[in-house]
Amino acid sequence: MIVVLHPPVCIYEKPMNTPRQFRLGAFIQATGHHVSAWRHPEAQIDAGLNFQHYKEIAQMAERGLFDAVFLADSPGVWGGTPESQFRNGKVVHFEPVTLFSALSAVTEHIGFISTASTTYEEPYTPARKFASLDYLSNGRSGWNVVTTSNENAAGNFGLEHHPDHSQRYERAEEFVEVVKGLWDSWEDDAFKRDRESGIYFDPEKLHILNHKGNHFAVKGPLNVARPIQGYPVIVQAGASEAGWDLAARTAEVIFTANQTLQDAQAFYADVKGRLAQYGRSPDDLKIMPGAFPIIGRTEAEAQEKYEFLQSLIHPDVAWDILKRYYKEVDLTQYSLDDPAPTLPTDTNNNKSRLKLVNDLATRSQITLRQLYLSLSTARGHRTILGTPESIADQLEEWFSNGAADGFNIMPPVLPTGLEDFVNLVVPILQKRGLFRTAYEGHTLRENLGLRRPDN
Repeated sequence: MIVVLHPPVCIYEKPMNTPRQFRLGAFIQATGHHVSAWRHPEAQIDAGLNFQHYKEIAQMAERGLFDAVFLADSPGVWGGTPESQFRNGKVVHFEPVTLFSALSAVTEHIGFISTASTTYEEPYTPARKFASLDYLSNGRSGWNVVTTSNENAAGNFGLEHHPDHSQRYERAEEFVEVVKGLWDSWEDDAFKRDRESGIYFDPEKLHILNHKGNHFAVKGPLNVARPIQGYPVIVQAGASEAGWDLAARTAEVIFTANQTLQDAQAFYADVKGRLAQYGRSPDDLKIMPGAFPIIGRTEAEAQEKYEFLQSLIHPDVAWDILKRYYKEVDLTQYSLDDPAPTLPTDTNNNKSRLKLVNDLATRSQITLRQLYLSLSTARGHRTILGTPESIADQLEEWFSNGAADGFNIMPPVLPTGLEDFVNLVVPILQKRGLFRTAYEGHTLRENLGLRRPDN
């Protein structure tokens, strides 16, 4: 039996003269990211509540040397309109921290990044959950900070209306600082556990938070020792203007959505350029756009896979995809082959995604059918088709041209979509010297090349 007397302090130092390499996250959604993935014959149809499925996925990603598995989450049911919600294969699924606690016992190296909402939780709860996950996984936890764009969540917490976007971000800023303060409740070596003297912890190394702010009053301390990583890795996915600034202040990884190299370069330069004003360096933040790869052994096979997936979309689901963005527009006057009308200019939900969809619709002058087909794959993230070599080329182009530090891979169908990437694309990236051939460290921070924060 191994007894840990106090958290091991891991200080990561990047080896000198090592080439810059990809970071890879496996962004998983039950049966896969395609809106109709659950209908695909290769999908695990009950994936959302099938632990063996997630175990297979996590171990497969670890075999592929991915940095982390990432689960998006919402405190409300995903789905859209009543006319189409019963066609959504992703409405039921595990709470992610609970799932990752179990998966940490059947893996050794891969990190686990879970979503928790700053709008529908109180700071003490996620501080405790993620600190616990960090211990259970031996330093492999990460928190994806979201303000929640799903309006369905409000009614689950006694609210009539989803809070305003600006209020959600203002609350989020204070929320993150409170959680960090709670993680700093104890110094790394606070727990002496000395049987002879009878001293369990050094009271001089306990720090009571006593936070009182505009949104929260939290006394502390946290009843979990300081996490193994100091803080679990802090991830942020919002890309609105408020999100950019929040990320520059607090995030260590950004999961973002970009369609073009130019847009990705602009985002990368802007956010990295904001870090200095908060006393941070470019290496303190990893930017990882989403990529939805459809892989074929030939270009024709990849195209055939894409077309088959798109054929699974029911017309009710197609219209529902469009209605999520055209909330104030009467779409009954349009057919799917009409040019996509102008989108609303603002939303109380996901502002960055609305802008991305608007850019997509106006840049290409596409029809409503073309628009929903584009959104059905990765909801505005980049879809890439081709052979393994072509997929590697497309990822390398962004990585080598100031658009990304790595990628959040979004398999269309699970488990086969991730299996294809691990078996066919990862070896090419390794051969090119773009991706690791072994894990560098023991914690998620070490593998991402992030420093351990001081208390």
